[in-house]
Amino acid sequence: MTTVATGSRSDALRELEAEVGVLIRRVRRVIGERARAVHPDLLPSSYLMLGYVRDHGPVRASAVGQVLDIDKGAISRQVQHLIDLGLLDRSPDPEDGRATLLTASADAVRRLEQVADDRRALLVERLGEWSPEEMRAFAASLHRYNEALSEPGDGC
Repeated sequence: MTTVATGSRSDALRELEAEVGVLIRRVRRVIGERARAVHPDLLPSSYLMLGYVRDHGPVRASAVGQVLDIDKGAISRQVQHLIDLGLLDRSPDPEDGRATLLTASADAVRRLEQVADDRRALLVERLGEWSPEEMRAFAASLHRYNEALSEPGDGC
């Protein structure tokens, strides 16, 4: 009887891993699509950074790098890329004249909001048969999954 329970749990874990794999591949594709919707030259990794700065700015680039686990050189390149595209603004840090703070530009905020509105419209369409209770239950399961796998300081 123990073998059946173990096999059953093992099968369930394989199914979970497979579905999480599909989710990860879909998220990677969607991030690329959203990045291009914000700006045709926006890199997917810079899209995630831009969203973080919009939500938490003004913020130092070093803080963004720490949260997103990106090295200093890559952060510098991404910041410059976003500034060049007109999506990030840089200003002196009033608490430390040697440092700068990043904020999403007004254009970036507008573009990110449009992408979010489009995403929600797509979800309404694709999840039309899901009840609010089903969506909440799925969100609760994802939350429980993420909590179970989180590690201190991982920023997730």
